[in-house]
Amino acid sequence: MVGVVFHFYRLLDELNVLENIVLPAMVSRSVVGWLLTRRAATKRATELLEQLGLKERVRHKPYQLSGGERQRVAIGRALMNRPRLLLADEPTGNLDSVTGNGILKVFEDLNRAGQTIVMVTHDERIADRAQRVIVLEDGRIRA
Repeated sequence: MVGVVFHFYRLLDELNVLENIVLPAMVSRSVVGWLLTRRAATKRATELLEQLGLKERVRHKPYQLSGGERQRVAIGRALMNRPRLLLADEPTGNLDSVTGNGILKVFEDLNRAGQTIVMVTHDERIADRAQRVIVLEDGRIRA
């Protein structure tokens, strides 16, 4: 399974923070399967909210959150189903440097805990923090 963190969050404004994070668990199961696992999924989402520093924002809608909070919700949603691989497309691209550093800290903590992360960035300072960097230039991988 793969989790994806999009550059522009892609949160659903109609749903609150908890519902946005739980969403992958809802759509990856049948209706009956969801009803049987709803309690466990809510528990997992609550744990992610705490890990991401968002437990006080659980009932807020995305438009009530800062950019960094929205990105952390997007990270939580991507991690909901415990993916083996997390893909992140410019996860700090539209954030200020302080908020962006906070997001990178979350990724570093996740990676230390065993999460595999593939991140796309144009920012060399961010790439310098990675364990491994692959450069793509003119459509080709450069060694």
